[in-house]
Amino acid sequence: MKSLRKFMDKIKPHFQEGGKLAKLESVYDGMETFLFTPNTTSRSGVHIHDSNDMKRTMITVVVSLLPCLLFAMYNIGFQHFKAIGATDATHWEMFLFGLLAMLPVIVVSYAVGLGIEFIGAQIHHKEIQEGFLVTGILIPLIVPINTPLWMTAVATAFAVIFAKEIFGGTGMNIFNVALITRAFLFFAYPSEMSGDRAFVKADSAFGFGGDAVDGFTCATPLGDIATNALDKVPSTLDAFVGLIPGSPGETSMIAILIGAAILLITGIASWRVMLSVFAGGLAMGALAHGLSTPTYPASMLDPVAQLCFGGFAFAAVFMATDPVTGARTKIGQYIYGFLIGVFAILIRVYNGGYPEGAMLAVLLMNAFAPLIDYCVVQANINRRQKRAKAQ
Repeated sequence: MKSLRKFMDKIKPHFQEGGKLAKLESVYDGMETFLFTPNTTSRSGVHIHDSNDMKRTMITVVVSLLPCLLFAMYNIGFQHFKAIGATDATHWEMFLFGLLAMLPVIVVSYAVGLGIEFIGAQIHHKEIQEGFLVTGILIPLIVPINTPLWMTAVATAFAVIFAKEIFGGTGMNIFNVALITRAFLFFAYPSEMSGDRAFVKADSAFGFGGDAVDGFTCATPLGDIATNALDKVPSTLDAFVGLIPGSPGETSMIAILIGAAILLITGIASWRVMLSVFAGGLAMGALAHGLSTPTYPASMLDPVAQLCFGGFAFAAVFMATDPVTGARTKIGQYIYGFLIGVFAILIRVYNGGYPEGAMLAVLLMNAFAPLIDYCVVQANINRRQKRAKAQ
């Protein structure tokens, strides 16, 4: 590390004003702050700092996503070899296939997103923030594995530019950037984001593995439920483990709960939001199940199964808890999370054309989060004013 520090100090003058690479100052600053903790301090005003800066926060979230990422790689391979009928494939072969399938998506996500942020920082002479470290890994986890790479690149560019940069960059965006990427893909290329082939990679990855027979199809559990094929729906235990078709990072409840534990122990995520999302989902799931009818097949699921299938749990742990796009007040966080859970199940059950509701529920409440906080603050002000008058 000392030799690396000396190297960075040696080349630093070239990136400062007057140096031959001065136009790339933001690029150097981004690399330096990524490799080393900045030694600068505030020059004015009163500030209280702790060791948990943005870089450490983002890295902690990335670490919490690793269980989902590793399981996703294994499950992609598991579903692939199951699709081609290779029952003798080893666990390592399954994981290797998933790694090869996921790696290009991760590279494209980071290359496009970070590339745009680097360019934006250079144009506006700003520091490069670490916010995309998390977004870059979230996108491959929520995008179907068969999505063409060019579509992922276009959607990522759209989300970074129109959902983040035009609002001022990291910390200023209204909507969750990763979910905007997924929403863009869903509405711009619906045929690639739904159907029976989108969530299982049936062809080889870099020549590894094999190709499934022509006409191979494999719907997700929610897809089977939406088409009333309830006999094909796996058990709640299978959904909890996660060896089922679906978006890469959203299938395993076990991996998601491990990530949730990391976020809660480190204090990164709000337990109020997380708890209230699950509470809202259970409440709406119980109501829908109590009023179940064959007209709406998803209403036949019991409330616990509603939480295990689809992207509900992933959204509750990693999307709804985004501190930038969510509610800030304590009471507001309860309301915000509860409504996400309610709307996620409401959309899933009663919208026959869209079997998953977690994405739309989070984006909808992103829009209402400022209003929720405003109402909570105003209610608190009104209570204090009444108390003051009474005295």
